[in-house]
Amino acid sequence: MTAAVRGAPADLLVDGTWRAASGGRRFAVHDPATGEPIAEVSDATADDARAAVGAAHRAGPGWAGRPPRERAEILRRVHDLMTGDAARLARLIVAESGKALADAHAEVAYAADFFRWYAEEAVRGAGEFLRAPSGGRHILVLHRPVGVCVLITPWNFPAAMATRKIAPALAAGCSVVLKPAALTPLTALAVAELTERAGVPPGVVNVLPTRTPDAVVRPMLADPRVRKLSFTGGTATGRTLLEQAAGQILNCSMELGGNAPFLVFADADLDAAVEGALAAKMRNGGQACTAANRFYVERPVHAEFVARFAAAMGRLRVGPGLDERTDVGPLISAAARDDVAALVQEAVDGGARPLVGGHPLEGPGYFFPPTVLTDVPPGSRVLHEEIFGPVAPVLPFDTEDEAVAAANHTEYGLIAYLYTSDLDRGLRLTHALETGMVGLNQGVISDPAAPFGGVKQSGLGREGGHHGLLDYLEPVYVGVAEPRRDRRRAFTHAVAQWGQ
Repeated sequence: MTAAVRGAPADLLVDGTWRAASGGRRFAVHDPATGEPIAEVSDATADDARAAVGAAHRAGPGWAGRPPRERAEILRRVHDLMTGDAARLARLIVAESGKALADAHAEVAYAADFFRWYAEEAVRGAGEFLRAPSGGRHILVLHRPVGVCVLITPWNFPAAMATRKIAPALAAGCSVVLKPAALTPLTALAVAELTERAGVPPGVVNVLPTRTPDAVVRPMLADPRVRKLSFTGGTATGRTLLEQAAGQILNCSMELGGNAPFLVFADADLDAAVEGALAAKMRNGGQACTAANRFYVERPVHAEFVARFAAAMGRLRVGPGLDERTDVGPLISAAARDDVAALVQEAVDGGARPLVGGHPLEGPGYFFPPTVLTDVPPGSRVLHEEIFGPVAPVLPFDTEDEAVAAANHTEYGLIAYLYTSDLDRGLRLTHALETGMVGLNQGVISDPAAPFGGVKQSGLGREGGHHGLLDYLEPVYVGVAEPRRDRRRAFTHAVAQWGQ
């Protein structure tokens, strides 16, 4: 057990108290690099969920009633605490998720920035004031916190996915119950501890790790005190949660699966395109919803791009995340490794050729090497399913229309990447691609100041930017009568107009 894990909280946080789960259940957290357990965490139950919702409901009005500047200063303190504790947090992320240490440090910086951004947004709760076109009243639009929020986060970015939801919710004046992924609960608990130290009042942030998510989440979504659900995870689970949320007509934000295309045109800067492809594919070892999943390269530069890309992928060092020489850590679990291996093997059986990688590595741990596939049959699952691993199928195309059609041939629409030196083409294709985000000559575009989210079955709503704050606010329209003299003038004018 590392020092980062040894000092991390491992109980539930409910109403400002760190406590064991009702019934005393606990579950193990494992290191993906070894498969060995590194901690035991309290395993929340439905009773704990109801207690957390109650705590959030009681704490919400007091938090919402605080001046925006007070909330902002607390959020900024969380940012400062995370930044000051970055080394420990990064090692904690590596211990439970397996990602390379450099990736973990980048995640901590990104995660902390959500608190800095929303500290700034908290004092910019813009409303609207205008005169009704027909006269007789003024239109006043206020924003108020949506209320108690249930936040559900995945394992692949255990710090950033938590802060991307907690920070805007707190900035808006909401209280929250966070259910982190059972594979990586320690980081979320550590972040929650920092919110306490920064001055977030008891009950405003509650955290419920559990290995039985349905038993914990379902009663919360059926509770009339809960008013919002924000979920990041797979599309199938998102559909189920939307069905459950419909019973209370909950405000829902859904950041779901992806199948990102990466388009390279013959006029692109190939050095930049290869560098961008490496970044877009290999962030967190390919275990990201934004990971480039399918690479389409214009035929005149296809062979050169493939050769350069395969060489770059082959140079990446695979190993335990805590080794500072490691570029690519293990996959999150044995099941994840086996799923990636099955996708690759099916493609190879159909005629695809692996230029590098192609087979899982020997244990201990759940390692799969960076892999580049060519000659991939069009019907291969590796082109149509989210890979969530370090595997890059590369196919040629001949025309712009062909590239756009291939890119859009998916039920998902989270992000697309596009490399070209022709700005007109870049902007034209940005409109043609059915996606919520476009990386134009960039392999990584995530930014706390930008709206993150997709279209089609990649989700609903946006996280980040000002749009992310609005997802935790309800607009309230107030019709304000004009002074009597102004109303009389407006009525007289209306009658005269009618008479004409």
